[in-house]
Formats: sequence, structure tokens, C-alpha cells
Amino acid sequence: MGEIGPAVTMRDPLAELLGALEPGGTFRYTYEDAVKLSGHSCPTVAGAYLMTAVALRALYPDGVGVRGEVEVAMGGPPDDGGTGPMAQVIALLTGAAPQTGFGGLMGKFRRKDLLTFDPALRGRVRFRRVDTGAAVEVTYSPASVPPAPEMSPLMVAVLGGRATAEEQRRFGALWQARVRDILTGDPARVVQVARAA
Repeated sequence: MGEIGPAVTMRDPLAELLGALEPGGTFRYTYEDAVKLSGHSCPTVAGAYLMTAVALRALYPDGVGVRGEVEVAMGGPPDDGGTGPMAQVIALLTGAAPQTGFGGLMGKFRRKDLLTFDPALRGRVRFRRVDTGAAVEVTYSPASVPPAPEMSPLMVAVLGGRATAEEQRRFGALWQARVRDILTGDPARVVQVARAA
């Protein structure tokens, strides 16, 4: 797949404490990491990755965020077809976890319950730094990067089991071309970020 889109660099104090990172070291995440987690590459996975990269850039202007120190509120229910998968990608990058997450060590490094679902946000995602309280709300609108016109009939043929091998390859190529366009173009085309209270 190769590296596409922005990289996300994060400190992780828990990883430092437990020896997985050298003191002052960082983890570097790429879109490929999100693909490996999700098991596929699509506009939704790309959107979750890009939203997080943009939010972290706004919250940490020096370019290095801190995993486990970002609260995330997802604007939809966890069983929604897009919200749940997006939450997994966001959790990978931020360290924020739902109620099943790491409970911490002697009151420190808690990841559990840093990721919540709030349908009242209606499609927005709120990222908040635990240390400073600074927060942003981010929305993702991929409509400005529309699929190729032939995508819809190809998808019908592929999912209906009627596509030739060449049509299946063409469908995959067009699908990934859109994902690349989302990730490599100006993020402001598809991601809007605003300061939040």
C-alpha cells in the first residue's frame, strides 16, 4: 500500500514507564496502521485517521501528542456502521478506550472511559486534552471527493457476484484512488475543525 497521508507522532508515558519506549521516545503511526487494525481501507477508515491527525495537530501545535491523555466523544452510537469502526481507529492513535480499556496503575495511566459515545454530537467528534482541557470538535465530509461515476455499477456487479476479474480489479483500484485522494489532498476539503468548550 505504501505510506499515504500524514503521519501521526505520539508520546506515550505508559509505554515509557513499562519500557516499550525509551524516555522521550515516540510512536509513529501511519494510515497503514489504521488499515491493519481495520482489516480494510475505505473512506470511513481514512476519515477517522485524518480527523484524528487534524485534531491532534490543533491540540498539540508542536506536533507531538500524548497517547492516553486525550478524551474522545464520538457523535453517534457505538453500534452505528460508521461510528464504531471510526472509534477503533481513533482509539489506536489517541490511546482513548471505552469501558473495556486499561484501568491504570495506582490511579495513573487510565485509558478506560476516555472514549465515549454521545449521539447529541451528531456526527462530530470531540477531542479534549486531559491536562489542559483544550478541546476541538471535528467533522468529516467526504462528499467533496466523490467516487468515480463507474464505482456504483461496478460495486453492484462485484457484490452481486457478476463481476469479471478485471471489473473486480478496476473496482478496487477506483476505491483506493478515492481513499488516496482523501488522504493526500488538502485536509480542509474533507475535515472541519473548530475549538470547543
